[in-house]
Amino acid sequence: MEWTHLCGENMVIIDEKWIDDIWAKLEKKLSRIALSKRGTLPYTTGKGKSYDDKSKSDVSWWTNGFWPGMMWLMYDATKKEEFKITAENAEALLDDAFKEYNNLHHDVGFMWHISAGANYKLTGNKTSYLRNMYAANTLAARYNLKGGYIRAWNNNWDGNDEKGFAIIDCMMNIPLLYWASRETGDDRYKYIAMSHADKTLKYHVRDDGSVYHIVNYNPETGDVDDALGGQGFDKNSSWSRGQAWAIYGFTLSYIHSGENRYLNTAKKVANYFIAACCDDFLPKCDFRAPAEPVLYDASAGLIAANGLIELSRVLPEYEKAMYYNAALRIIKNIVDEFADWSDDSDAIVTHCSVCYEAQQHLTLVYADYFLVESMNKLKGVNTFLW
Repeated sequence: MEWTHLCGENMVIIDEKWIDDIWAKLEKKLSRIALSKRGTLPYTTGKGKSYDDKSKSDVSWWTNGFWPGMMWLMYDATKKEEFKITAENAEALLDDAFKEYNNLHHDVGFMWHISAGANYKLTGNKTSYLRNMYAANTLAARYNLKGGYIRAWNNNWDGNDEKGFAIIDCMMNIPLLYWASRETGDDRYKYIAMSHADKTLKYHVRDDGSVYHIVNYNPETGDVDDALGGQGFDKNSSWSRGQAWAIYGFTLSYIHSGENRYLNTAKKVANYFIAACCDDFLPKCDFRAPAEPVLYDASAGLIAANGLIELSRVLPEYEKAMYYNAALRIIKNIVDEFADWSDDSDAIVTHCSVCYEAQQHLTLVYADYFLVESMNKLKGVNTFLW
C-alpha cells in the first residue's frame, strides 16, 4: 500500500517498504539505547552525543515521562522485555518527583500519564494506577475555580507574577483528567479539563487559527490581563510547537468528550499549521519570525503529525485525506532530513528547538517519543497512551 500527497508541485509517496525500513532502524537504535540509558531519565544530548540524565539533576523536569513513554510504545510494538524493564525502571525513578511538591506543575500529565498511565494500561499494574491518580489529583488541584483555568507554573517567570499564567501546552496534560474521570467514575476531573479547554479555546486561539503560547488571566476574575510570547518570537507570533500542542490537544479533548467545539478548533489550528509549513513541511520554530536565522523545530512537526493522524481518524470520509496526507509529508520529510541513525549519538531526531530565543538546534527526547508514536501508527500498532 502507498499514500500520496500533493502540495504545489511537490509529491510525497510513503509505501510499506519505507515504513519497514525506518522501523527497522528505529528498533535497532532504540534496542541499544534502552540498555545503555537504563537507570536514567534522558532529556537532550545538547551539542554532544550522549543523553544527559535528569534523574540526577532535575527529577521534576517536565519531559521526564517521555523516555518511559517511548519505551512502552516500543514494548507494545515488539513485546521485547528490554523495553518494558527500562520503562518500569524510569517510572520508579520518577517517584522522587512526588517528594518535591513545590516543583510539580501542570506538566504532571506529560510526566506520568504516558509513563505510569501507560504501564497501567498495558499491564494492569496497580502501583502505576496509583501514581497516575496522584498526578491527576495534583493537576486538578491547580485549577483556579474563579478564573476557570489550570495554572501553569509555580515560580516567577522573567520576574512576572505567574498566578494567572496558563499555557497552550496544558491541552496535552488534561487527557490525564479525562482518564481519571473514566477510571473513578467521578466527572469532576472531566469538568476541570473541559473548563480549561473552553478557556483555552476562547482566549488562546486567534481568529486565523494561530495560538498564543501564554495567556495571563486575572486570578480573581478570569479576565485576560495580557498575552505573552513565551517560547515564540514575540507575543503576536506563532510558535510552532504551541500550534502542535493545540492540534493534538483539542483533538484529544474531542476524542475524550465528544464535544464538537473541540473538533472544530482542532481543524482550525491544523489548517493554520499546514498552510504555514506547506513549502517543505519542515516547520520553523516560529511561523511569524524573521526569515533569518533559519531555525527549525522538528519536534513541533512530529507532535503535529500525530495530532493530524488522530484528527483524520475522527473526521468524515471526505475530510480525512488532507490531514492524514499532511501528517505523512511532515513525518517523511523530517525523517529524511533530520534523523540520525548512527551509533555515534543516543538521539534520533535533530534540528529541534527549545525556544526561539535560544537560537540553536539540538535533540530533545520528546521529539524521539513522537517519532516512535507516529511510526507505530504507520505500522498499524496504534498504541494510544493519551
